Amino acid sequence: MSEQAWNNTVMARSPEQDVRVLVADLDGTLLGGDEASRRRLRQALDRHPDITVVYATGRGLPSVRGLLDRDPLLPVPRWIIADVGASVVDAVGMTHFDALETELRAGWPGSERIRSALWHFPELVHQDGVAQDGRCSFYLAPEHLSPEIIAAVQRLGCSWVYSAGCYFDVLPPQAGKGQAVQRLAGKLQWPRNGLLVAGDSLNDLSLFQLGAHGVIMGNSEPALPARVPDSPLVHRPPLDGAAAILDALERLGWVRRTAPVVIGYHRPPLRWSQGRWRPPTSPNGILPTLASVLGGAGDDAPGPDAVWAAALVEEDPDIPPPAAPTTPSLPLALLTVTPEQWAGYFHGACKETLWPALMSQPQLIRRRPSQWSDYEAVNAAFARHIDAHAERGATVWLHDYNLWLVPGILKAQRPDLRIGLFHHTPFPAPEVFQQLPDAEQLRRSLTRLDWAGFHTAAFARNFRRLLAGTGRTPRTGVHPLGIDREALSALARSRVRAEHPPTGDAPLLVLSVERLDYAKAPVHKVRAIDALLEREPRLRQRLHFRLVCPPAEPGIHAYDATRTALERAVAEVNARWGGAGWRPVDYRPYALPFPAVVDHYLEADVFWVTSLADGMNLAAKEYVAARSAADRPGVLVLSRHTGAAEQLGPAALLTDPHSPQDLVDTLHRALSLTPAQRAAHTADLAGLLDSRSPAAWARTILTEIRGDGGTTAPEDHAAAQRSTAETPPPMLRSTVRRQAPAPHA
Repeated sequence: MSEQAWNNTVMARSPEQDVRVLVADLDGTLLGGDEASRRRLRQALDRHPDITVVYATGRGLPSVRGLLDRDPLLPVPRWIIADVGASVVDAVGMTHFDALETELRAGWPGSERIRSALWHFPELVHQDGVAQDGRCSFYLAPEHLSPEIIAAVQRLGCSWVYSAGCYFDVLPPQAGKGQAVQRLAGKLQWPRNGLLVAGDSLNDLSLFQLGAHGVIMGNSEPALPARVPDSPLVHRPPLDGAAAILDALERLGWVRRTAPVVIGYHRPPLRWSQGRWRPPTSPNGILPTLASVLGGAGDDAPGPDAVWAAALVEEDPDIPPPAAPTTPSLPLALLTVTPEQWAGYFHGACKETLWPALMSQPQLIRRRPSQWSDYEAVNAAFARHIDAHAERGATVWLHDYNLWLVPGILKAQRPDLRIGLFHHTPFPAPEVFQQLPDAEQLRRSLTRLDWAGFHTAAFARNFRRLLAGTGRTPRTGVHPLGIDREALSALARSRVRAEHPPTGDAPLLVLSVERLDYAKAPVHKVRAIDALLEREPRLRQRLHFRLVCPPAEPGIHAYDATRTALERAVAEVNARWGGAGWRPVDYRPYALPFPAVVDHYLEADVFWVTSLADGMNLAAKEYVAARSAADRPGVLVLSRHTGAAEQLGPAALLTDPHSPQDLVDTLHRALSLTPAQRAAHTADLAGLLDSRSPAAWARTILTEIRGDGGTTAPEDHAAAQRSTAETPPPMLRSTVRRQAPAPHA
């Protein structure tokens, strides 16, 4: 390539144009990772032609050309730095950049002189049959890399690189991958902050010394990450090859991932705590369920090609979010939300305005205009975020009331998408929903759904009644979520400890495990314990009520009154009845590891669920599965206002938390069952548990959103094309998120 040619290349780019250059090794890097990850990277780079791709490889040009001819997953390069930095090639015409190569090869004595000077080191085995230009390459075992060999190379005035525990490359004194990139960047005016370098072996070390953005492969030669100093510029994801590069490109905001399935949920499947990502504590619930099926772990079936779009609360939205340890099959697309926005959106609008309606407690609805503005803004940002990551015709699966405005905004932008929303909460009766100050805005958005899912038929009926008369009612489906019974049963059996046969006056343990929420009626339970001890003196000193009740997320003031009332009630009941080392209420206001929760299930004689309203309540199912697996009879007292009551109601002892007398009577009945009655009760409940896995549940819903199932309601297709979206609020920031040694052929 002539001096004039590269001058023309520089002049063709306007000074204001953003420069984005990916400089990547081949073996273990662009060629590393599974086929799906390599395909995604190739597609992402094809969608972003503004990113200049540069190969920086130890291979010679003939080998690189052969790869390009036979490997359709390799990204198309603009430049090729070959021979460990001794060769620079314009990939458009496959011509050498002569002026630059002359600089890089200054002082090169030639391969023949190198081989002649090193012939007396038999441990150096020349790579015969491998095309080499401007370098001399040998195989060398690590134990034979000696000071004598290094001194001999230095006497020749050459540099050297040793990598992958087997390659010893002798190079011109000015050559190397980093040196070649630095000189090429200088001639083409690439700024350092416009470079992303990617490597996996020690011959890539010089790339990470440029002060540019960098990504080290998860499958790297261990010596490389050890030699690269920690820096906020260098990303170290636990991903191999192409997946690591794509993750780095997304974190920089250079590319946006698109997929045929996009999950929209207000939280990621992992939680950022104390400086690192942590998995959910339980194998059950929507987060682990979706993570399982989308990651391909559910039922050993491959997961769909999907992206999980979620919010991440960050103090500084300009700082990329911390890298999440995801697999290539479950990528996260994180939407950055400031703490102030999150407080208005989630703590305020979601928990103080919408949650009371969902729990059929409209008297508790509180609305502040600024908080509702945050709710609108976050929903609008989610719609844009999903739009950016959804392929044409993609399936979008939204979750819960937190994203109720997304369907209206998103459908107006992308009528090609199939949009479904599953409600994990109850769906209130229309007369309760209509008491929301913004009910009509929400209702218009919900009509733009293609499908809506629920845990119970009653919730689905409420939804259809709400939208009746709008001209368009989405298809609906009733799909109660179950638990991973096999995993839970195995865990329960592993936690079983020997127990002594009960005696007539053995202690009785009543257990509740629930987050702090007025809808769970925790104060109702404590008052019922008080009334039961008043009525049944024989239970004093014998009855223990253990309430495992972790607090809500900090900042949710809607639960402050509940916590205060609960703490007061616990203190009063314990003061009234406690003594001689016994307290009737054992209040534990903290979260427990899931194995510890299972231990409590196995210890409890009665599991007590008193929700005023509940979408499902998986803890009830977990208790039954654990007791059944361990062959320990137990009793389930279950609120008739839970979704689980539709399934377990025929065998459970149903209670009505709105009736203080019923709470007391039903609990007393549970405590009075004989061992034989408890055994029959547990067996009946276990027979009602779900037979299919949560992963199968998720796959069924994705099928229904696409239109292959579900209960179809009349639709007005003309109305479906009309926009119900409000004027989008101000934008929020959106941020995305070792092969065996081979010759340097």
